[in-house]
This record gives sequence, structure tokens and C-alpha cells, in this order.
Amino acid sequence: MRLSEFAIRKAKPKGKPYRLSDGGGLHLLVQPSGGKLWQMRYRYGGKENVLSFGSYPPVTLAKARQKRDEAKQLLIDKVDPAGQRRLDQIAAETLARQTFGLVADEYLERMQEKGAAPTTITKTTWLLKDLAQPLSKRPIREITPAELLNLLRRIEHSGRRETARRLRGTIGSVFKFAIVTLRADSNPTLPLHGALLPPKVEGRAAITDEAEFGKLLGSIDEYDGWPSLRAGLQFLILTCVRPGEVRGAKRAEFDLQKAVWTIPAERMKMRQSHAVPLSRQALSVLEGIWSLSEGAELVFPSIRSQERPLSDAAFNSALRRMGYEKDEVTAHGFRVTASSILNSRGHNPDVIEAVLAHQDSNAIRRTYNRATYWKQRVELMQVWGDLLDQFK
Repeated sequence: MRLSEFAIRKAKPKGKPYRLSDGGGLHLLVQPSGGKLWQMRYRYGGKENVLSFGSYPPVTLAKARQKRDEAKQLLIDKVDPAGQRRLDQIAAETLARQTFGLVADEYLERMQEKGAAPTTITKTTWLLKDLAQPLSKRPIREITPAELLNLLRRIEHSGRRETARRLRGTIGSVFKFAIVTLRADSNPTLPLHGALLPPKVEGRAAITDEAEFGKLLGSIDEYDGWPSLRAGLQFLILTCVRPGEVRGAKRAEFDLQKAVWTIPAERMKMRQSHAVPLSRQALSVLEGIWSLSEGAELVFPSIRSQERPLSDAAFNSALRRMGYEKDEVTAHGFRVTASSILNSRGHNPDVIEAVLAHQDSNAIRRTYNRATYWKQRVELMQVWGDLLDQFK
């Protein structure tokens, strides 16, 4: 006899569990505690099995019958309903683990394993963990181009066009990783090419007038702040490298006898090691600061700890304390200064580019430049050091 809602509600608990049958193998198990559980008895592979559908009343009579009918259809198709349920649970759990956030975590771990520079990992982590946070719990296969565009447009409308562009590229890299690890079928960032406004290109603030630059050099020499900060600024200007490469400079990278500083690939923007010829002036700066980091790894340690480098903002903060505004000069702008002055004085542009560690787009030419310009770079770096003395 088929059950009714009235009969189910009227069923009272007894001293032992008992069943109320609804037909087709479906029954309601009434427990001594008063709980009522839907079950289905069936045979598969010559064995009797019991499949549970949940408790009443959350699972109604109509819903229980629907689940019974679905299970019976699986049996007709020679599929074990209990086995299929386990597979469905595994699939659901797997899908829950395939969120954008979890795939992004794996992508960041892979970057570390490949030896990406700490600054690159930090920036990528910020993009994926902070800016892309709204995507973190979303199943990666369900994320759409429209959803990404909405996220990127919010960043773009805040004035951070370059940040929006970088975020799109970084999210695209996560999707490429998801595709090759079989957790995504397509990259939803591809349709968004051209959808964002181009970044507003602003050059690095730099002083290119030789007399004005001489005044700045004098201010740096007279700066009475932390000694490694003053020395770091002087060394940055003399070597024409990027600020982060000076801040992270390690004693083991220097051969003072040969007057060479070799920056390893993992600390270079282009992921190629870069040998820097050291002028007499650069060696003098190192001589003055070397003893302060005795027993430590870093050449220009922070004021707080010898184990920590100067902060990202340290050089620019010092320039502001000297009275220079951010639209007048920046630490990264010293490379612009060197390039402008050396080019204006007629020095070989290819050698200047090699000094600045700029990548030539032509692979053969790039290899040739790296192989043949060492002598010229040594000479040019000494010329630059002597010019700086003249400017002061």
C-alpha cells in the first residue's frame, strides 16, 4: 500500500525500528528516537543493498519517490545507484577543490619552484590574493569573460589602468595552468584583449641637466641618514642598475679583486644574470660600507635588521627628505639620467643599453652584445664615475 503524508506524520516511534513501505523498494524507516529516514532496498550483482535518501520531512514523500525512480532507472541501465552516488560525491568534492583561489595557490607554488624572483612572487600574490579575491571561491570552470571584465573595469575606473592590464594577464596565466592540469577548458581572458583602456604612460621622473644632477649628488653625499641608505643611493647611481637589485645585493655576488658584481638571474627583471663592472668610485663606496655588514649576507641592510634589505620606498623616501619631489626625481629615474647624459655625450648606444641590461629583441644580436661589449662597458662605467665627480 502506498504511503500518504497523513500516514507518515501519524507514524509514532516504537521500541524497535520499523518500516513503512511505499512500494518499488522505497520505505520509511521509523526509529525509536522519532527520526524518520527514507531508504530503498534493491538488488545489484546478486546482492541486496540499501540506499538512503535522507530524512523526513526535509525530504518529502514526492522527493523520495523521485529519487527512487532515478535509482531504478540506473538499475535498468545496469548501474549500481550506491556506486554512482559515491562517484557523484567524489565529483562534487573535486569540483569544490577546483576553485580559482586553490588553482591560483598552486600557480604561486609553481612560480616559487621555478625560481621566480621574490619581488615577482610578491606582486603576483598581491594581484591574485587581493585584487582577484572575489574570484577565489568560484569554481574555475564557471568563471566567465563578463565576470572578469566587471572585476577589471572596477580597477580600471579607479584610475589603475596598468594594474588592470597586469591583473588580466596574471589571471590568464592561472587559467593556462588550469587548462594544462585539466581543470579548465578555456581561458576567459582571451576575449578581453582590447576591452581595457591602455595605460597612461608616464616616464620616470629624472634630472638630466648635468649641473642640477651635480647638486643632487652633493645632497646625497651630505645625507646624514642611515649609512647603508646613503651608500646604496651612491652605488645605485654609479652602477646604473635597478633599485631592487641594489637593495638585494649580497656580499657573495661581489668579486672585489676583479671589480665585478654579478647579479644572479633570479634577481634580474629579464631572468638573465648581469655582470656589472665596478668603477673606482663604486669600489670606494663598497669599501666604506663593507664592514657594516660583516657576518651578514646583505651589503645594504635595513636599519632594523642586518637580515632584512632596505625597504622598497627607502631610496625615494630619502630623496624626499632631501627636498626633491616625486615629479622631480625617483630612484629608478637614475637610469634615465645615465642613459640621457651618456647618449648626449656621444657614447655608443649599444654599449649604454648593455650597461642598463636592456634586452635586445633580436636573439642573435642580444647574444653578440653580451659577448662583445664587456671591455667597452668597463671603460664606460669608469667614464660615468669620473663624470659624476665632475658634476659634483
